[in-house]
Amino acid sequence: MSGDKKRIELLVAYDGTNYCGWQVQKNGITVQEVLNRELTRLLKEEISVSGASRTDSGVHARGNLAVFDTCTRIPPEKISYALNERLPEDIVVRRSAQVLPDFHPRKCKSRKTYEYRILNHRFRDPLERLYSTFIHAPLDVEAMAKGAAFLVGEHDFASFCSAGAQVTSTVRTIYEAAVERTGDMITIRLTGNGFLYNMVRIIAGTLIQVGKHIWAPDRVEEILEARDRNAAGPTAPAAGLTLMRIEIDENEPRYPQGPAGQSERPAARQERGEAAEGGIAD
Repeated sequence: MSGDKKRIELLVAYDGTNYCGWQVQKNGITVQEVLNRELTRLLKEEISVSGASRTDSGVHARGNLAVFDTCTRIPPEKISYALNERLPEDIVVRRSAQVLPDFHPRKCKSRKTYEYRILNHRFRDPLERLYSTFIHAPLDVEAMAKGAAFLVGEHDFASFCSAGAQVTSTVRTIYEAAVERTGDMITIRLTGNGFLYNMVRIIAGTLIQVGKHIWAPDRVEEILEARDRNAAGPTAPAAGLTLMRIEIDENEPRYPQGPAGQSERPAARQERGEAAEGGIAD
């Protein structure tokens, strides 16, 4: 039997290698399509999930958020366990929880963190080929970090947006832009209030030019001011990009009230993305 309709939030991780991105489309299988299909079979009602970030083909995620409405009597926290029994190995739901009926992660204040990984070595590593891009030329991480620093703050990121993006504004705020090296792996980490179509991959392609000393770090500031996609570097390959986490502003109404009037929240570690951890990225 079915109960009252409620909204369920999923924390979803996936290897994007075999998918044509998040959003359902005609030219290939997508993460959203697989979730819709398996939830419909599990709950025996037509289900359509809506994601916070509609990642592109080949892009990965450790902590995308999605919501859907259902009348199932299955306890919300148990849906993830039942669903994972049906999902392929490259998609995992790391948490399921009931949220308020009008909550949607794409329509509230949040911080998104993406990482772009670059294997910087003389030779490729076959075990990293699906989760990083390979650059054999030496990269100057210090110069890349100086270039990335110009991105912090509120800016018009039109230069870092691919043609065809359906947005009313190209202004976004970047809270953190870090470039770090661990051994042969360079990680570009960006946290912001939203990202444009291919924005992180274009930033990565631009910083690679800086790392090769083709451009000076302050060229990044000039590219921002140009508001012209032709001024920026190439779009880096999709495989290096992972959506790490989405942090919903703590003041956003999200969870139903518990018996004592307190919001019933999942474990704090999951909320911070510690256990959880672009495309049309907004």
